[in-house]
Amino acid sequence: MQQRVQKKPMGKITVGFTMSLDGFIAGPNDDVGPLFRWYFSGDTELKVAGAPPFKISRASAELLRETWGAIGAIVTGRRDFDVSNAWGGNALLGVPTFIVTHSVPQEWATPGSPFTFVTEGVESAVEKARAVAGDKDINIGGTQIVQQCLRASLVDEIQIDLVPILLGAGIRLFDQLGPDPIELENIGVIEGKGVTHLRFRVKKL
Repeated sequence: MQQRVQKKPMGKITVGFTMSLDGFIAGPNDDVGPLFRWYFSGDTELKVAGAPPFKISRASAELLRETWGAIGAIVTGRRDFDVSNAWGGNALLGVPTFIVTHSVPQEWATPGSPFTFVTEGVESAVEKARAVAGDKDINIGGTQIVQQCLRASLVDEIQIDLVPILLGAGIRLFDQLGPDPIELENIGVIEGKGVTHLRFRVKKL
């Protein structure tokens, strides 16, 4: 009798950003100041690898512990890497970080570097991230990388941390997605202090 081979469970591919009510994730000069105030507006401490402790509401802390704790690898873009000054040389959330780029910065292409640079595009980066994440989630960062992954139907869930502010101008997350609508299913709303956490599942065709 042939044995049935069980498929190894795979984590989700997720997107998570703080966003203004008018759809911006940063100001025109990549300034996120007013958008990130909620990270320091509560009474519950949340420690994150490579960052100072956050002080947020208990509801926000419980959600972020769950969602960030489920992340096994991150895929983001070269612009995100450069604007963030390589996050001080620390891997985001302490997990393997894959940078999609056209050219590899040789100063970071060294043994022991917390970053892996991928020149073959987003699908290759996601595949490499999947190999190390196992059954944990892969988080996608960088606006252009997110847009490419959405167009390629790679994203499973989107989490938007919506803050009550109108920036008026800046960088939008959901530009350049093409003419075809991408349908979402609302799977959760959590009220925090200074922020509303919205979770959506991406409907696949």
